[in-house]
Amino acid sequence: MYAIVEIAGQQFKVEADRKIFVHRLSAEEGSSVDFDKVLLVDNGGKVSIGAPVLEGAKVTAKVLSHLKGDKVIVFKKKRRKGYKKKNGHRQCFTQIQIESIQG
Repeated sequence: MYAIVEIAGQQFKVEADRKIFVHRLSAEEGSSVDFDKVLLVDNGGKVSIGAPVLEGAKVTAKVLSHLKGDKVIVFKKKRRKGYKKKNGHRQCFTQIQIESIQG
C-alpha cells in the first residue's frame, strides 16, 4: 500500500515504515504529525484518486530529527570583467517516518 501525499508544498510517494526527508516542519522531534492532503491511494491494486484530494484519507508520520543538507556552492563569474561571487547554501530538512496510511 502506498499513497501520494503533499507535504510542505511538494508531492511524495510514501509507504508504511519508510523514512523520507522533507522541508523543515515546525513539529518537535518525537512528535506525530498528520497529513490530510492525500492525492492518491493504492491499496493492493485498488487505486483511489482524489479531485484534487481524497476526503477522509490521512497519512500519519513521526518526526525523527531536524538536520541540514549538504552545502551547495553557487558561483557566478563574468569573464574578463573581474566579477566573481561565491555563495553557499545549506537547506534545512526534517526526517520523518511514515507510520500509517488511512484511505
